[in-house]
Amino acid sequence: MSNGVPIVGTPLPRYEVIIPRGDKSSYTSKQKRKAENIAESYSKRGVSSKEAKARAYATVNKESGGGKKSGSGRGKKASHASSRKGGKKGGSR
Repeated sequence: MSNGVPIVGTPLPRYEVIIPRGDKSSYTSKQKRKAENIAESYSKRGVSSKEAKARAYATVNKESGGGKKSGSGRGKKASHASSRKGGKKGGSR
């Protein structure tokens, strides 16, 4: 793995692969709106904006299977399990 960054302080040089952050252009407008609302909710709970955005898109990916994909028959029914779980976890009922 020569395309990583060496980790300092280890006896032998180890490399950590840096994964590029995803391009959000492949998401539908509905997915973007949903991620924005989820991120806002995380921010209200005291999570940093960067972490909130990452968690929001992870949730959207889990529910909808990621961004737009080309080709026929690639659609999957969306799972809203994360939304239900989040609502139950929240505390205000």
